[in-house]
Amino acid sequence: MEANQEILFAKILEKVRKQAKEQGNCIERQQVEDAFQELSLSQEQLALVFDYLEKHKIGIDTAIDAEEFLSEEEINYLEIYKKELELLETFSEGEKEAVTLSAMAGEADAQQKLISIYLPQVVEISKLYSGQGVYLEDLIGEGNVALAVGVTMLGCLENANEAEGMLAKMIMDAMEECIEEAGAESDKDKKVLKKVNKVAKQAEKLSEELRRKVTVEELAAETGMSPDSIKEAMRLSGYTIEDIERMEG
Repeated sequence: MEANQEILFAKILEKVRKQAKEQGNCIERQQVEDAFQELSLSQEQLALVFDYLEKHKIGIDTAIDAEEFLSEEEINYLEIYKKELELLETFSEGEKEAVTLSAMAGEADAQQKLISIYLPQVVEISKLYSGQGVYLEDLIGEGNVALAVGVTMLGCLENANEAEGMLAKMIMDAMEECIEEAGAESDKDKKVLKKVNKVAKQAEKLSEELRRKVTVEELAAETGMSPDSIKEAMRLSGYTIEDIERMEG
């Protein structure tokens, strides 16, 4: 693919992934093919797209049971949390619309009621993001915060029937951001570990040659690493690299 096509491909893929989330983590094969139609993908390229979607737990034509990807601990948490939600006040569709209209008008009591109405939906949405590196309870927590903020922002809507879509999008965006942040933190942790391991291995090698602990300066001269980089690795390891002398002060 050319550069411009690659950018368009990435945008379409993200759009398809979000569409699947909005449809309960499921998308029709025809919807995917239609979305990529302008790129004229080969059958092999389309197959790779479907593989990508399935690896991200998105059902093709048939919905996937999101609870299959929950750990035993998450399942137990979910059972307890659902029982707590069952104690909340229930509302008919007519009452829900009336509460929504009042919330749109800025009534604080109605906004609190609307939070209660949509808390179960936060749980259902959280399942769509399970198995992506963030514990279910944290996803629900992020979703609940987004919901609490969202009910105060409904005044911009013209119709009450737009509220559910707006709140669902805010909840989903919050969970996706949570997953992205967790992924970035994981990448950062991996880089830190790689740096510490590199310094530790080089220190061990030089220590074996000298038959004693090495200084930061000796290790820097031998490896070409900067003293500051070595000191940073020592600090990140909690000063547990045994083959380097730790300077006092």
